[in-house]
Amino acid sequence: MSEDAEPPRVVIADDQALVRGGFAMILGAAGIPVVAEAANGAEAVTEVLRHRPDVALLDIRMPEMDGLEATRRILAAPATRSCRVIILTTFDLDQYVYAALTAGASGFLLKDVSPEQLVAAVRLVRAGDALLAPSITRRLIARFAPPAADRQALQADLSGLTPRELEVLQLLARGLSNAELADELTLSEATVKTHVARILAKLQLRDRVQAVVLAYETGLAGPGQRGTG
Repeated sequence: MSEDAEPPRVVIADDQALVRGGFAMILGAAGIPVVAEAANGAEAVTEVLRHRPDVALLDIRMPEMDGLEATRRILAAPATRSCRVIILTTFDLDQYVYAALTAGASGFLLKDVSPEQLVAAVRLVRAGDALLAPSITRRLIARFAPPAADRQALQADLSGLTPRELEVLQLLARGLSNAELADELTLSEATVKTHVARILAKLQLRDRVQAVVLAYETGLAGPGQRGTG
């Protein structure tokens, strides 16, 4: 109910006016205010800094500045560091999408997303949840993550985690939800949430999507892992 009482505020950036208008209409009908629209990445950064929304929907390919650079600038600015970025793309295996995730984006949506999925996605990332479908996440990261030879320097990033936290992170990389994690580890959901929160805090990560990316980049998780989705 809190979502309804205080809906996420959104900025939409896409160089196609019809896409912007359509998404704005869908979100508005669901009670989610679109506080600004932008036609390119530079405008997107300006509007996000001005309005400080909860969520920014950014097209990956835009004139003047693409969604990747816009994501970096938005999340580097202290005033908008807490903004959640969703990347809009036409392709679900786009190397720029992977780059955007490593830059701090909270997930991505295909442009042919249904109205219900769009609304759910905005609410999900605002709450800090993972947005990417597990199967797509694994394909994307397996294809574009650095090869094993380049991962060794990143191992130290995980040195502060306890054995249990490493286990939770490895399961997160398989796309498991909190309920599935609790089932797998025979723990309560509340305990799992605590473990996830500690992992994110220790690794200074924004959300679960970044945790999944890091698990693959450090070699903790690998392309051959089997998941639930």
